[in-house]
Amino acid sequence: MGVIIGMDPHKRSATIEVIDERGAVLAKARFGTDTAGYQQMLAEGRRFADRVWAVEGCNGIGKHLAHRLVHDGETVFDVPPKLSAQVRVFATGNGRKTDPVDAHSVALVALRTPGLVRVEVDEDLVVMGMLADRRDELGRARTQTINRLHRLLLELFHGGAKQFLSAQQARALIATIKPRDLPGKTRRRLAVELIGELERTDRKIKALKKDLTALVTARGSTLLELHGIGPSSAARLLADVGDIHRFADRDRFASWNGTAPIDASSGNQQRHRLSRAGNRRINRALHIMAIVQLRNHTEGRAYYDARKAGGMPSMMALRALKRRLSNVVFARMLADQLRREATGPGGQSGTTLQSSATDLPPDIGSSDKPHPGPATTHHRTAIPAAS
Repeated sequence: MGVIIGMDPHKRSATIEVIDERGAVLAKARFGTDTAGYQQMLAEGRRFADRVWAVEGCNGIGKHLAHRLVHDGETVFDVPPKLSAQVRVFATGNGRKTDPVDAHSVALVALRTPGLVRVEVDEDLVVMGMLADRRDELGRARTQTINRLHRLLLELFHGGAKQFLSAQQARALIATIKPRDLPGKTRRRLAVELIGELERTDRKIKALKKDLTALVTARGSTLLELHGIGPSSAARLLADVGDIHRFADRDRFASWNGTAPIDASSGNQQRHRLSRAGNRRINRALHIMAIVQLRNHTEGRAYYDARKAGGMPSMMALRALKRRLSNVVFARMLADQLRREATGPGGQSGTTLQSSATDLPPDIGSSDKPHPGPATTHHRTAIPAAS
């Protein structure tokens, strides 16, 4: 094994530390993230022939640098911030958090932790992620516009408008009133402006939905066949998960997305508590999937009712359903990935899996297993441990 270059990235700067296979520090420096600073950092790293880069938070603040390094042919591994924080706490220095200390912690994590995920840039997934982010932004903007519109309509009409109001319905409603006083005229004018903003936002959302549907379908994914998974959720799953093979099994996937309960047993008392860790965006997509299934006559609704009939409280039954749906999504994504690998990009889909919450055996089994502990899997590209 050669050297590991640990990096603590920021928006406008990055601190690196180079260590060998014994953990000895060979070099350290701080660079800017503009073009000149990045080129200097890349030249510094390339002084070492056999090297890998370990970047903290490649799905967050370190994403822009990690992708630039991969584009330039470098090997980059993602170091979760929680792992580097653990190393920093137990190191000498009383857990001080500085950029050089963080870079050293990142490098040590990469040295001692097999199974770190290698960063790979898939242009289709990058585009899906950006469009899914944009869809979320438009959704929040639409909610804000609707709330402002409801506030004005409440002052214009006794009792206000109905809760779920479309732009067309709001425009028809506002056409029925013509205030004579100045405050009323101003409210009406502002309401008309908000209706126009709502219409523009709806058009953008509709266009994004069309684009996301085309991208997900072209990818060969069948996630849209699952009840409760729309284009935005499907794109979010594909973009954030990336290679499904990086999860050893469905339990690891559930741990990653936060639907696996955490074991909080002590002695003879067996209990589990809600996990608030994991990818919250994927957890939200699974939550939406569960709510949609509960609102319709689906296998997910039948599963939920069966758990409640067995004495489980409503919230626990909902969490159990989300855990089961996590398994369904994992199985579907794994089947899609295997089919894609067999046929190549753009290949035709094979046999469609049953899209329900009963894709798995009805018994509890491993579907309700608690949060699994850390383990190394052969599916992940691993940095060899030091001898």
